[in-house]
Amino acid sequence: MNLNNKEILQIANAAVTEGDNEGFLSFCTDDTKWTFVGEQVLQGKDAVRQYMAKAYLEPPKFVVENLIAEDEFVIAIGKISMKDETGKMSEYSYCDVWRFREGKMAELKAFVI
Repeated sequence: MNLNNKEILQIANAAVTEGDNEGFLSFCTDDTKWTFVGEQVLQGKDAVRQYMAKAYLEPPKFVVENLIAEDEFVIAIGKISMKDETGKMSEYSYCDVWRFREGKMAELKAFVI
């Protein structure tokens, strides 16, 4: 199956919304780097795995408003809803800039408000 980067991101996001974090991570490079602008930087698949275990107490819900792809980049703009540790649902607007390398997600720069 030869997928383009946009399709890979859509399949990976579908996995995480189903609670399949490992399925999502299978689309990431081992040295993936996630930068949450103004907040934190995660380096490597294990750091992302630990983040997902804490942040996604329940699978998040995504509403992708725009998905734009060019060369090795895919930009996703939308809303994400997540429950916090108290069980309160919060909604955020986001813009994720993904960089792909050899068909896998190698880097994320996330702007979340």
